[in-house]
Amino acid sequence: MLHASGATIALVLGAYNLLRRTRGDRAHRWTGRVWVAAMYWTILSSFAIREIRPGRFSWIHGLSIVTFVTLSIALWAAMTHRIEVHRRFMTGSYLGLLGALAGAVAVPQRDIPQWFLHEPLGLATGAIISFGLAGAVIRAARPRAGQAPAEAGTQA
Repeated sequence: MLHASGATIALVLGAYNLLRRTRGDRAHRWTGRVWVAAMYWTILSSFAIREIRPGRFSWIHGLSIVTFVTLSIALWAAMTHRIEVHRRFMTGSYLGLLGALAGAVAVPQRDIPQWFLHEPLGLATGAIISFGLAGAVIRAARPRAGQAPAEAGTQA
């Protein structure tokens, strides 16, 4: 469930940053930092999941490696101010996350559909906690009322 929680936090924070008009400001950077940490957690924790081929890695772990590389390139691009490269690789990493979600919920034998059927309270609790943590990050990153933003950022 910790893998799914990290992915859920990444889903919420990634959507928030991609849908915001202002880029590069304090809220974007802080939300992005936590998003990257949640993504790395999700990627690394995926290697502990070996249900498709019991005890062995599967093709899905290959996608985890690809995501690790694309996320790392996006992070490097942000740190070196290569904004267009950063934008493309972050967007691609997020779209990959959405694809992983589709795969996780579409296959009835996977954990999320099984939790939905057999442990709905646990699934709901995990989702509420994950959404709550993501919301707390977003609230903490926003400028306070009456406070000027730390930096203007850029428009998308």
